[in-house]
Amino acid sequence: MINNTYAKAYTEVLEILKYFPEEEYKKIPIEKINFYKSNMDKNYKFTIDPEIDLANQNISKEANAIIVTLFRDYYATEEQKTKIKEILDLNQKKEEIEKRKKYNPDDVFKNNRQLNKDIENLDTTTQLVKYKENFFARFKKFIFKLLHLDI
Repeated sequence: MINNTYAKAYTEVLEILKYFPEEEYKKIPIEKINFYKSNMDKNYKFTIDPEIDLANQNISKEANAIIVTLFRDYYATEEQKTKIKEILDLNQKKEEIEKRKKYNPDDVFKNNRQLNKDIENLDTTTQLVKYKENFFARFKKFIFKLLHLDI
């Protein structure tokens, strides 16, 4: 049995996928769709408004992560995949620095200027191509916003 949080996330993802154009929907393997359907929370009611950006809708972190993974695996160009990997690696490094800063007992009374500089140096911005403003294009924008990319 799948954790309830992920069951709800699968429900959210399936609802979002309903708004994909058929040719884009078909890029996702049917096994993956069937997995989401068989493990979704059938009692959880989730709806989205296709007229509102996905970033402005109440979507769980788990569903966001699944959407980013789907985008990376089935829709992203090689350049976009590289940028996504860089961003995910950057986020992981930031998280490690924050944990080290927060939990390192040797540094409790030291000045943490160097760690702050490291964090500032890790911040980068990237730009990607802007596409038509149909639902799928807004979906891509949402992914980029999740990854803190400027479009």
